[in-house]
Amino acid sequence: MEQLQTLNGVPLKKQIARALFKQKVRALLLIAPLLIFILITFVIPITDMLLRSIDNSIVSETLPQTTASLETWDSKSAQLPDEATYTALYNDLKQAIEQKNHTKLGTRLNYENSGMSSLFRKVGKDVGKMQASVSYKEQFLAADKAWGDLKTWNLLKLYSPKYTNGYFLAALDMKKTPDGIERLPESERIYLNLFARTIFMSIVITALCLLLGYPIAWLLANLPMRTSNLLMILVLLPFWTSLLVRTSAWKVLLQQQGVINDILVWLGVISNTGRLELINNQLGTLIAMTHILLPFMILPLYSVMRTIPPSYMRAAKSLGATDWTAFWRVYFPQTIAGIGAGAILTFILAIGYYITPELVGGTQGTFISNRIAYHISSSLNWGMAAALGTILLTLVLVLYWVYDKIVGIDKVKLG
Repeated sequence: MEQLQTLNGVPLKKQIARALFKQKVRALLLIAPLLIFILITFVIPITDMLLRSIDNSIVSETLPQTTASLETWDSKSAQLPDEATYTALYNDLKQAIEQKNHTKLGTRLNYENSGMSSLFRKVGKDVGKMQASVSYKEQFLAADKAWGDLKTWNLLKLYSPKYTNGYFLAALDMKKTPDGIERLPESERIYLNLFARTIFMSIVITALCLLLGYPIAWLLANLPMRTSNLLMILVLLPFWTSLLVRTSAWKVLLQQQGVINDILVWLGVISNTGRLELINNQLGTLIAMTHILLPFMILPLYSVMRTIPPSYMRAAKSLGATDWTAFWRVYFPQTIAGIGAGAILTFILAIGYYITPELVGGTQGTFISNRIAYHISSSLNWGMAAALGTILLTLVLVLYWVYDKIVGIDKVKLG
């Protein structure tokens, strides 16, 4: 069978394949900027966060001889390491001090046991005074009693590996010990409570936004176009104001000497000495964040409600249904997709908020994101911040998966 050819003598099949290839290349070039943007702003930061949450290379890189010597030391023997280990420690610290890495190591170990940072700063002065003719073990013990404490050496041995699960354990209120993993004392457990509070309050905020946003979206969808447009401007108005300004406004309104309490006192609802505490607690966070996130619930609901023909409700009523029955059996099921979209959007935004809880939440209304921000900007414990962020991301993905199994993510739409 003779093969079909184009006018220039090229086989038709080859010409079609070449044209399809060029079409795919053009399509790839069109989406290349978006792919690069996602890679730079999402994939690389997430990967870096995951690596930071397990990275512990500073110990083995700063004390290579010491960590190698500790591999043969039995931490349960109740005996200090031998002279060779102290000699290795001296050699490692001498080089680390020249490179000014000993303080960084102290900072890293201080996250696990307070006092290590000052110990390694002090040893920077002590190592320079040590003499090779005297036992290094005796000189270290004379320099600071911490070098004769088994806890110090257990800590070095525990965190000798290049990768560690220590950050994740700390984020779950646990710690590594020579005897295995143990829970922290109850007075030191903070992160699991913060995770629980973050999820609970995010769910409550989402529910409040739904209760307030549903009737507003219904009004926007069913009022005359002119009135609906005017109300839509009011819904979008908060987006024209800085988030910080809106949150600060709530501080003025909610404080004990604020506008709301003044009005209640003026109306005689409460006494001047019995002013309500509406800020620096969970209530303040709920009020402020519900107001800030309400538009993110209203807009998906409105876009779905606009597509529902009013004739459906009229037909249901003409067949004998009451107003409630017509709404619940006919109208409401058609808005489920908008509810799902608004709930996912609101919940994901709420669970990661930190500015508003920081300003109006006090100690009882802060989220886990506030602790992440603290470790990034104040304590500079980026490994801990990365572990907390990874756990938070995992929780969101798990909840997203549960939602998909129960409701079905394919049913979510924005109109």
